[in-house]
Amino acid sequence: MASKNVEKTRARLEKRIEEGAYYEAHQQLRVVSQRYIKAQDYEAAIDILCSGAEALLKAGQGGSGGDLCLMLVEVYKTGNVTPSATSRARLIQLISLISPEEPSRKRFINEAIAWSSKHGEYPAGDPELHHFIGKLFAQEDNTYEAEKHLVVGTKESAEVFADMLYEWYTEDEPHTAPIYAARAVFPYMLIGNLRDATRSLTIFTRKLIENNPSLAVQEVQTASVDVKVIPSLPLLNFLNLLLLACQTGEQDMFRTLKSHYSNSLKEVPHCGEALAQIGEIYFGIQVPRTASLFDMMGSMFGGAPNAAPQSRQIAPEQQPFVDLD
Repeated sequence: MASKNVEKTRARLEKRIEEGAYYEAHQQLRVVSQRYIKAQDYEAAIDILCSGAEALLKAGQGGSGGDLCLMLVEVYKTGNVTPSATSRARLIQLISLISPEEPSRKRFINEAIAWSSKHGEYPAGDPELHHFIGKLFAQEDNTYEAEKHLVVGTKESAEVFADMLYEWYTEDEPHTAPIYAARAVFPYMLIGNLRDATRSLTIFTRKLIENNPSLAVQEVQTASVDVKVIPSLPLLNFLNLLLLACQTGEQDMFRTLKSHYSNSLKEVPHCGEALAQIGEIYFGIQVPRTASLFDMMGSMFGGAPNAAPQSRQIAPEQQPFVDLD
């Protein structure tokens, strides 16, 4: 809880912002927060910076508000603040207030992720932060940036990811659907997350079938397997089979799949590198190190992520292998 002095200072400076004295308030907020930082009263500095940044951003002062946001992250780092519901909520609130056109927003997001990576338990950054940022970018139709965050987000991110990719696909030719689905499936697999690779593909396929009633669909269903087969989209069938095969770890099965669908796989950019890595992760097939996982993810997303994703090894429920051809 903020002290009475902090509350009085905060109220006084917020009043100056309401009166339109933006420059004066911004400078005073910097001076006061620096005083608290020097005294190692990080809680007070955080309180002042967060409330001041929020007030300035709501007043349309993106530059000044963004500057205080960056100072806030620096205090998080200096004060060894760890990711928690409270520390995360402050950042999420401020990110949501910064205009997409404000230059400082990108740096603030990058610094927030870097802080959560260094001071939290997830090397790629806090999943809740990634989920919020990825969802925000998706809502803004900034697909490339959204992908980088959603793939290392929470389990809820898989649905946002699949929905975004499906909407993106609808602007393209019908036969390209599997290429868009693969943009979620392969990255999830590359970080060991079979659960969300499977979920994203299931959601994407369901939307595809629901919105295309004339699409021929065959269903392979047993007590433990429910797979939709679309003969006109072999690459989509390959993705389903690959996810099932990963649960067996059988090298011959993996090689047979790659050979059988080799023509379809040519449609996916950088597919060869991704499959080589998948072969090593799930089937124990050693490959020469021609590219790092970081580089591969960057290539698939059209740009390098802010932090190299960590392998989580999240597996789905075990399912027997089913031949879809």
